[in-house]
Formats: sequence, structure tokens, C-alpha cells
Amino acid sequence: MSSVPAVDPKAPAKPSKPERLKALLPDLWELVKPRRGLLLGGLALMAIGRVAGLVLPASTKVLIDEIVGKRRTELLGPLVGAVVVATIVQGFTSFALTQVLSKAAQRLIAELRKKVQAHVGRLPVAYFDSQKTGALVSRIMSDVEGLRNLIGTGLVEFLGGLLTAVLALGAMLWLSPLLTGLTVLFLAFFAAGMGWAMGTFRPIFRERSVIQAEVTGRLNESLAGIRVVKGYHGEAREEATFASGVARLLANVLRTLTSMSLLGLLSAVLLGVVGAAVMWAGARQMLAGTLTVGGFFTYTVFLGFLVAPVFQVVGIGTQLTEALAGLERTREILREKREEDDPKRTVPAGPVTGDVVFEDVTFTYANGKEVLHGVSFRAAAGTVTALVGPSGAGKSTIIGLVAAFHVPTSGRVLLGGVDLSTVRLDSFRGQLGVVLQETFLFDGTIRENVAFARPEASDEEVLRACRIARVDTFAEALEKGYDTVVGERGIKLSGGERQRVSIARALLADPRLLLLDEATSNLDTESEALIQEGLAALLKGRTTFVIAHRLSTIRRADQILVIEDGRVVERGRHEELLAARGRYHEMYQRQHPFAEDVFLAPGEGAEEEGPSAGGEEGEREPPASGVGPLALLRGGR
Repeated sequence: MSSVPAVDPKAPAKPSKPERLKALLPDLWELVKPRRGLLLGGLALMAIGRVAGLVLPASTKVLIDEIVGKRRTELLGPLVGAVVVATIVQGFTSFALTQVLSKAAQRLIAELRKKVQAHVGRLPVAYFDSQKTGALVSRIMSDVEGLRNLIGTGLVEFLGGLLTAVLALGAMLWLSPLLTGLTVLFLAFFAAGMGWAMGTFRPIFRERSVIQAEVTGRLNESLAGIRVVKGYHGEAREEATFASGVARLLANVLRTLTSMSLLGLLSAVLLGVVGAAVMWAGARQMLAGTLTVGGFFTYTVFLGFLVAPVFQVVGIGTQLTEALAGLERTREILREKREEDDPKRTVPAGPVTGDVVFEDVTFTYANGKEVLHGVSFRAAAGTVTALVGPSGAGKSTIIGLVAAFHVPTSGRVLLGGVDLSTVRLDSFRGQLGVVLQETFLFDGTIRENVAFARPEASDEEVLRACRIARVDTFAEALEKGYDTVVGERGIKLSGGERQRVSIARALLADPRLLLLDEATSNLDTESEALIQEGLAALLKGRTTFVIAHRLSTIRRADQILVIEDGRVVERGRHEELLAARGRYHEMYQRQHPFAEDVFLAPGEGAEEEGPSAGGEEGEREPPASGVGPLALLRGGR
């Protein structure tokens, strides 16, 4: 026996379809308002064209009853002339309508795409943690595509079809009220079917947009991770996943086609019934002498002009329904609050020269997982703070809080005595530099990737940063030098080369606050030695946070924080933590099992300066451990 899930009485009620449509009206007006002149002009052109299009059917009554029936040949010339002029007017208005409104619709799509992309780019990092890149791309590029029917010819054709139907209905009433009454009765059933169809199509189109975004997102991930897919022989699994998504998309399209087919069936049956009813009643009226042959023929032509726009409305109405579904999804993403929309962020950052202080900071992600528990520490201005500990301990979350990617759930992060959650991000992020373990490069040249940090920098400044980060050692050996295209995510460069470009980018930014997440993790010993001086130059005089797993790279840090389970369990300098024989001592001993200085207390020679100390240290440590860039940073103080 299946159980029915309980309904949460506190859960907000899902808005009905009319309520959702009503909520879209302000957005529709926002789109239409700056283009209302074009729309009004388009409507005027449409009205002129539709009236001109009715001249030909209206002329048939005069042709049959007057010119042929009564032999009034003098009316033939003017009648043909009127038909020719009306046809030319109709063609001209149709051309002008397409040129004006279709181009306006394409401009709208371009503007809306730019607006959505700009909005998405300013959303908090937490938003991207819960979204797929491909799905966001689909929402930016695809969801707005159907909106051309709201501003373009789609909406005008929809209204034009209604206008033609109204004009044709008026002419039919004048010719035969009885026949028109029968026609309207049957069309009322058709209108009811149309109402059902519009209510059915919209959620289907909305679901299609969601499925399309999911399938596109997965495909994007699969192609981006093609080396992982092939490395684990996962081609068949990816094929099955994509096929499943395509099947869902196909099922949605088939549902749409089924609904449209039913509507088409209803239309065809009603058209046949209306035609039969008009034939029966019209014949009786002609036999009774209350309707002329020309009048009946003209009536049937106008009936075609009434029914054809109604069928046209079906197709255009479907397009408009799809456009509304896209607008609804676009509206959702534009309602997401940007980082700078936080009303508390009103304080300009000013030059970052003060300490960074964590005061009893707790942080919980959106999924409810609490990753930091009462973290407190002080990082003095111009010093290096290293974060060590097992994966998942909360080190990256601390870095994210320092970068203002996140806001503490409780507690405060202070920058120079100012709560970082109140600081304006545009004034703060410009003083921030980040070098990540997984270096991201754009599909551009080496020069462009370095200059991304400061686009206005001169070529000499870019080249200087490249020389300090030792980018020149490989870039100048390439055929196109610094103008070499690195490929998507820098795939044409090695891991070490990508990290050197990333370090050059941070050097060019000249940040006051620097965040390093295993900045040399992808470098071999030789490459790491090449950029030691570059990193030393980068860190000099800056407040720096370093996430490190190779403990030899942080021996000279001003303070080391050992993070476990979201808490600071130990803090101090390298030699102090070794002497304490706690968690840091254990981690260091695992990495350097033959290093004798793990047993030495401060002042016993473990960290003595000078050639003799350095030589002894070099003898004690195995060559594989290396000496990291931060190990030399404070050596001359």
C-alpha cells in the first residue's frame, strides 16, 4: 500500500496559473514600454494591411451581383483598380511590419541576454555552488529567444488575426445575421478549446526549458571532463545519461504535439460542421430570396477570412505561450539578489592596511551543513597566515569568508576593524588577489590571461609580471610567444605553466590582500624553485592567507592555524607547533619521517639563521621535500 506524503501546512501555496501570469505583467510592460512607439506603429501598419486585405473578398459581391448579374461593366475598371491598390498596400505594410518589428525583437533579445548575463555575473558565489554552468548558459541564451514573439511580429500577427476576424465577423453580420449566429455558436466551442490548450501548453513549455537546461548542462560537463570520462572508460555511461535526457526532452515534445494534434482535430471538426451548417442555411436563404448568390459567395469568402486567422491564432498563441514560459524563467533569475544588493554593504573599503580578525565565526552552507564552529583568530597586517589540516576541515571556507564570497552565519570577520559584511564589494575586491590550486585560464592568449587582472596595464607591466613569475621561461620559447592561445581552461599548457600564468596575473593586480590555495601544488621541484623569488616578491608587504598541504612550504609563515572539523585546534609558528607535539607535529612527522628537527624545541637550533643552520637543515631533510617559496619569504627579516 502506497503512502501519501503529508502536506506541510506551513509551506507556501503554489501560485495558480492566472496569478503567475498576473505577476508577469509588470515584466511585460517593462519590455514593451521603451518600444511602445514601435508597437503602436506596427499595430497601425497591421490594421491598414488587414483592411486592405479584405478589399478583394468584399469585391466579389459587387462583381457577381452588379457587374455580372446586372451587366454594369462600367464598375469593372474601378473595382479591379481598387483591388490592385489594396494588394500593393497590403504587401508594403507586410514588408514594413517585418522590417520594423522583427529587427526590434532581435535587438530586445540581445539586450535581454546582456542584462541576464550581467545579473548572473554579480550573483553571490553560493548561487553558483547550486547551479550547473550549462544550465545557466541555457537560461541566458535560450530562455529569452522566444521573447521575439512578444515584441516582434508574433504579437502583432496575433492581434492582426483577431482584428481580421472581427472585421470579417462584422461583414458577415451585415450579409446574413442568421448564418453568422450559427457560425459564432460553433466558434464559442472552439474558443473554449483554445483556452484549455493555452493552459495546457504553458507548463509543458516551462518544463521543456528546465529539461533543456539540464541536458545542456550535463553535456557541457561531459565535454569539459572528457579526459576523466575516457580515463575511466565512461563513454557508454555518458551516452546513456545523455540519451536519458534526450528521451525526457522527446517525451515533452511529444506531449506538446499530442495536445496540438487534439486542438487541430477539434478545429477541423468544427470547421467541417460550420461549413455544413452555412451550406444548409445559406441554400435555404437563397431559395427563399433573402440572400443573393453574390452575397452567399462573399459570405463564404469572409467565413474563410474569419476561420483562417483563428487557426493562425492557434500557432501564434502557442509561440506566445512558449515566450511567456521563457519570460517566467528569466524573471526568476533576474529576481535573484546580487551581492551588491545587500543593504548592509555601504562602507567603502579604502586601502586594505589593517588586520583581518575572525570573531567567533560560524558558517553553515545552504544545505544545512555547518562547516565552521566558533573560529577566532587575528592575522596582522602584512603577515602570512597559513591554514593546514585535512580535506574538508573548513580551510577553503575560511578563505571564502576572507574574500567575501560568503557571509558568516554568526560572528564577524573584521578588516581593519570594519565588519567585512558591511563593506562595498566593488571597493574591496579590487584589492584582492587569488591564486588557486585549480588554476582557471580563459581561452585566450597568455598575454590576455595575465592582463585580465588589470586590463589597462601596459605591455611592459605585463611582461615584468611574467618575468617575475617565470612565465618567460616557457612563453618566449613558443612560436607566438605571449600571443599563444592557451585553449579552453588553459588546456594547452602544463599544470605548472598554468600556475605560473596565474601567479603573474596576481602580481599584475598588485593586491593588498592575497589568498593562495596550494599555489605551487602543480609544480615540480625545479619549477617551484624558479618561482620562489616571484612569490616572495608577490607576498612582500601584503596580508596573505595560504592553504598548504606540503608543510615544508610554510615553515616561515608568521602564524600557522591547524584546522580540524571546522575549529582551530592549534596555532603558532612552525617551531612552536613542533615543540607542542600536537596535531601539527603528527602531520609534519608523516611528511618528514627522517627530519630530526621535529624533536627540537625552540632555540635548540631547528630554525637558526645562517649558512651553517641552512646546511644542516639541508642534510637533515630528504631532497624530495624541497624548500617551498614561503620558506624563503621571512628569511631576511
